[in-house]
Amino acid sequence: MPLVCFGIAFPAMVLFVEWLHLRTGDSLYRVLARRWTRVMAALFAVGVITGTILSFEMGLLWPAFTADFGSVFGLGFAVEGFSFFIEAIFIGVYIYGWDRLSPRAHFASGIPIALAGLTGSFTVISVNAWMNHPSGFTMQAGKVVDVHPAQALFGNTYLWHELVHMYVAGYLVTGFLVAGAYAVGRLRGRWGRYERTALAIPLTVAALAAPVQMLVGDWAGREVARIQPVKLAAMEGLPATTHGAPLHLLGWFTDTGVQYGIAIPKGLSLVAFHSPNAVVQGLDAVPRGDWPLVNVVRLSFQTMVGIGSLLALLGVVYLFVRVRRHRLPESAWFYRAVAVAGPLSLVALVCGWVVTEVGRQPWVVYEVMRTSEAVTGAVGIPVGYATLAVVYAGVIVAVVWILRRLAARPLELTEPTTTEEQ
Repeated sequence: MPLVCFGIAFPAMVLFVEWLHLRTGDSLYRVLARRWTRVMAALFAVGVITGTILSFEMGLLWPAFTADFGSVFGLGFAVEGFSFFIEAIFIGVYIYGWDRLSPRAHFASGIPIALAGLTGSFTVISVNAWMNHPSGFTMQAGKVVDVHPAQALFGNTYLWHELVHMYVAGYLVTGFLVAGAYAVGRLRGRWGRYERTALAIPLTVAALAAPVQMLVGDWAGREVARIQPVKLAAMEGLPATTHGAPLHLLGWFTDTGVQYGIAIPKGLSLVAFHSPNAVVQGLDAVPRGDWPLVNVVRLSFQTMVGIGSLLALLGVVYLFVRVRRHRLPESAWFYRAVAVAGPLSLVALVCGWVVTEVGRQPWVVYEVMRTSEAVTGAVGIPVGYATLAVVYAGVIVAVVWILRRLAARPLELTEPTTTEEQ
């Protein structure tokens, strides 16, 4: 998931920095864009590894799902495949074209990279939205017939909030992770104009995205309440259908409700339906066997919301100082917070996807196919996953080594920079 975030947001950030060089002629921006290009290339290479494995896993681990519904969601993965190849072609042109193309032609060669990152993630998210709110087909005698792939994937009303939520998360996670790296440098005494600029750009992106994400989250929550009420009941630990349902902060779910939590009267009805007396469906509306893992979903949701709120507060503080005082914050505690914000944003991202996927259980296609019906019955799966874990551990070590090598390379400022940072 971090690689998806970087695929969505990082090419646009690199292009923005290169555009600043074209507009101002300041060589610092060119140096920054070139260094970030190397990071983009390294992460893309890792994405090739993980993406290839995921492609095999679709058929190997979920054979019934792929066989029954491949005609519905196959279009999405086909478009994602084209997006991948476009991205691969132009990322090669972009990397090797720094000294071979004119500045404007080189900038133009990066635009397809950014667009391919958006279209590739768009189609994959559309498949996930379809799994949460299936449409565009008819079930007849247990068979999928009358398939309309475009309608299923792109005409799905559940798609849009999920898409926007993930895109904003992409900019939020990427911004805080990149800014966090330079915040650590600042705490260690590396704080020249290059470092200030390299921190200010991604931090501004993340600071703008974090408050917006809270608004998008409200939209997403209301869509879940409308289309997947059982997931909402699990998110909030609501055992029974209730008029004016309360909202609980913290606590642990039992069959009788949330224990040891802080109750906000009528808060859930107000948040979910913008009406304090609205009826909220509880877990009792479905058989016990159709409940998701309530505490897993609930704790993941609370963690995501809690971290998101802290990141939004950090973003507001940064924007206030930046706008009112026309400078970066000076407190060392602020930069400690930025350094921590990167890993925390990743935790929030993973928790959000846990809510989305575990909250849909026991369905792989909501109210159509159960996960138990879709998963493979082959033996030896633990061995395969252990092998994957070892491979991924090696990939992580390699990525960390590559990024540290890139960070240690000396700056290549060949021209004096006279423009003062604002």
